[in-house]
Parts: sequence; structure tokens; C-alpha cells
Amino acid sequence: MPALRTLLNGLIDYAGLFPPAKLDLATAAAQYASYRSGDERWALGRFIIPASRLTELGTILASSHPPPDAAPWKLSTIAGADFGIDLLTIDQFNRNARGRALVDTIELRPSGPASVASALKSTASRFETYVEIPAANDPAGVMEVVAQGGGRAKIRTGGVTADDFPEPGQVLRFLRRCQDAGVSFKATAGLHHPLRGAHRLTYDPDSGCALMFGFLNVFLTAAFLEQGMADDEALALLEESSPGNLRFEDDVVLWRSHQLGDAELAQARRRAAAFGSCSFREPMDDLRAMRLL
Repeated sequence: MPALRTLLNGLIDYAGLFPPAKLDLATAAAQYASYRSGDERWALGRFIIPASRLTELGTILASSHPPPDAAPWKLSTIAGADFGIDLLTIDQFNRNARGRALVDTIELRPSGPASVASALKSTASRFETYVEIPAANDPAGVMEVVAQGGGRAKIRTGGVTADDFPEPGQVLRFLRRCQDAGVSFKATAGLHHPLRGAHRLTYDPDSGCALMFGFLNVFLTAAFLEQGMADDEALALLEESSPGNLRFEDDVVLWRSHQLGDAELAQARRRAAAFGSCSFREPMDDLRAMRLL
């Protein structure tokens, strides 16, 4: 359906190196390569990798044999404690990759507004730069710095313990602050499933469960906020768990009495950029189980 494809096009950044999957780099790279050639590649975004492991990835890619017309991998790197060294590593990787891959996005976690401004000054003109903003406090002040520096915002929507998940009101506040500041965003962690519900925290047999956000909840809420949805309704959409209340029909998506057309979804996607998931198959399989694919 066109509306679903507009919403999900390139939305899922593959983070197989990170918990709970925690794959080794060779396996994660092989998985990403297979997804790039699969029928559902239209939903696949960037490969997520720590900057400290770029050299290792370069070795793996140098020994691969992609088709001559294959587009380069697009990479998003997670910056570490030594940001200067990471930038040198990224530049060297991009020089040596020879068309096989390109780091065009950086994700970082500065310690305060001053470090946010400094980091963006050195990256925003060269990379899409996401600043991770904790959900616990009102991000209005930091969001203003991000906007002024030409950056983007990132929210952590879960993790491998129940305490890692923010409250729905905190996620809504983040989305509203992004809208107010004109800042694009991505989300990461805990978004393997389309709709809100209780799911296992890890793939371990004895894993506990937690109430998780759905990626459809988060990104449709962002889209409806762009069209003027009030906070009380947006909060209800963030907490929606019933597939029966959500329908995709050709070029329109409907939630209860609200609807968005394909053009409005395309407009919203310019703000709502991506979500990171350590699984690509799980989100897509769940959509298929809901008969959306």
C-alpha cells in the first residue's frame, strides 16, 4: 500500500551489533548485505556501527564482491568518548572505502548544551548529526541548541531492562519539542514491533518482559502532530495497542476518526527520519502478521 511504503521507506536502521541481538560484525554485515538484496529492501536504512569498529568493517567490505552496479552502503556511526579521534577514523574510512560504503551520519551523546554546540560546529556541515537527548527532562533548551547548530535529535525509546523505557508523556514531549524547533529526529531501542504491547526484553530464554512502544505508534504520532493533533489524542495514539483501530487503505492511513494521506505522510517523514533496530526481520514479520504487507 502506498501510504505504508511512504511511512516505512528507508525507516529501519539496522543495528545488529547492539543488544539484544549482539551479533559479531561479520554476521551483522552479512545480514545487512542480504537485506539490501531482498524484496523488502525499500524499508531498510543505514547500517549502524561504532566509529571504533570502522577499520574492521573496511576489511570485511574489501574482501566482499558486490555487484558492479551496487549502491554504496550508507553508514551511521556511534561516536565514542574521543570525538576527535572518531572524526579522523571516519574520514580515513570514507577515503579508503572506494565506493563500497560511506559514513554520512554520526550519532553522539554530548554532556551538555556547550558540548552539543561544539560537536555540531565540527560535523553539521559534513554529516547528518544526531544528538541523543535524555527523555527524562524537558529537552526544550538542548533542542534549541540542536536546531541552531543544524543538527538532529535522537531519543532512546527502550533497552534491555524495564527501566530503560521512558513514559509515553516523555516521548510525546520529545516529539512536540522536535516539531516546535523544526528538528528532525530518530528513535532507537525497543521498537521492534509495530504497536505498543508487552514483549520480551531480550532473546534469552529467561528474559523478562516490558511494555514497549511500537514504531507505528511513534512515527504516526509524529505525523499527526505535524497536522495539528492535540496532545491528549497524540498520547492515546502513542499508547494504542489494538490493530483494529489502525488501517492502511491505499494512499491513506486511518486511526480512529483521524486520517493522513500519502502527501502528508511524505511531509512528516522529512522530520521523522529513522529508527534503529537490532532486527530487521522482526519488524517486517510483525507487519506481515498484521496483514499490512
